[in-house]
Amino acid sequence: MAALGHPDYPALMATRESSRPIWLAAGVRTPFTRVDGGLAKRDAIGLGVPVLQAMAARVVSGPIDSAQWGSVIPSLRYANLARETWLDAGLDPTVPTSTVIMQCSTSMMAAFNLAGILGRGVGELALAGGAESMTHVQLGLTQPMSDWIRRLAQAKTWQARAAIAQKLPRHDVHLHLQSIKNRTTGKSMGEHSEETAKEWQIGRAEQDALALQGHQRAVAAQDRGFFDDLIVPVDGVAKDAFPRRETSLESLGKLRPAFAKDGTQTAGNSSPLTDGAAAIWVATETGLERLPSSTPRVRLVDFETGAVDIHKEGLLMAPAYAIPRLLARNGLRYENVELLEIHEAFASQVLYQFKALETPAFLRDKVHLDAELGAVPRDRLNPNGGSVALGHPFGATGARILSQAVKELAAMPTGSRAIVSICADGGVGTVALLQN
Repeated sequence: MAALGHPDYPALMATRESSRPIWLAAGVRTPFTRVDGGLAKRDAIGLGVPVLQAMAARVVSGPIDSAQWGSVIPSLRYANLARETWLDAGLDPTVPTSTVIMQCSTSMMAAFNLAGILGRGVGELALAGGAESMTHVQLGLTQPMSDWIRRLAQAKTWQARAAIAQKLPRHDVHLHLQSIKNRTTGKSMGEHSEETAKEWQIGRAEQDALALQGHQRAVAAQDRGFFDDLIVPVDGVAKDAFPRRETSLESLGKLRPAFAKDGTQTAGNSSPLTDGAAAIWVATETGLERLPSSTPRVRLVDFETGAVDIHKEGLLMAPAYAIPRLLARNGLRYENVELLEIHEAFASQVLYQFKALETPAFLRDKVHLDAELGAVPRDRLNPNGGSVALGHPFGATGARILSQAVKELAAMPTGSRAIVSICADGGVGTVALLQN
């Protein structure tokens, strides 16, 4: 195995090897629904409550030792979403609960945090997850307008108030609407992904083909009951709203570009705006004894977080750095991985990440990895559908994709491995290596 660029890899590996083995056990989630759809009555806290209650109800003995929960879209109504959701769910108030935010990787990062905590001997069973209500996005004043109102309210005399009133920031008298854009670049994730798709020469036809495959696999998974024990009905909704049985290449091909006039990304090959919540168990071997023996579980062998300079690299390219580093550190090639659960912000994003993973010059010159990892087994990708077909509530996707991977991998032969990967806004990403 080639040496990697991170100067602390030997120390990191020594630390991980001294930790207790950590397992992931499949959790539950709400159905994923459209904005203003079946879960529209619930905000982020309201979405998380039934999931936390369902998770707690499945514990057969002993306590839940800690929880980390997250959401991406901010709200002025709360500072610690995890704590508020936990208390609203009526769960044990003595359990430490903290909020995690890492964009689309939020609840996956929560699982990694808890793995580190349990691995060092603090607790046996923990809960990770998150929620997103994209129906309920809070509007806000611009910062200059907020500052002006605060100074006006704090003024002690009418004369002081009159003086401040004359300094009204007229250009900032409007509401600030949250948008899915990167703060540094001002571009949306879709715009960034269009640029990267063009750089890697990813065409419309292959994006639509991947999107169609995702819908077909998600519908097939629904039909055979794969999601039945992963989803808890909420507000009369029991199924994901997005998988389209009738989708075809012809219908996908008729959709207009969504992010650029001459672009290749459409509403059909991009993940939709979604409401939902999801959770996953993180446990030691002792912690697993607190769950029903029928709960699917697999070993969390290793994990990697990645980051790129978004002024020099694609916004969603961090997993293309993290995946090969993770595999090389464990002496593996792509062919040694029987399951690939890759988050699909866009079909193009999966395709250009795969293309980078198979490009020797990229691995050598950018990842700084001198190793031959082979070809990515694309037939092992998202066998039960991905985010394009199932939906993508930002804070919940990490727990959704991990639970889905755990259930699929647990049914495979002993020794089988999975890579689970999520890209996130800001040029970051998270990758896990799992083994049955």
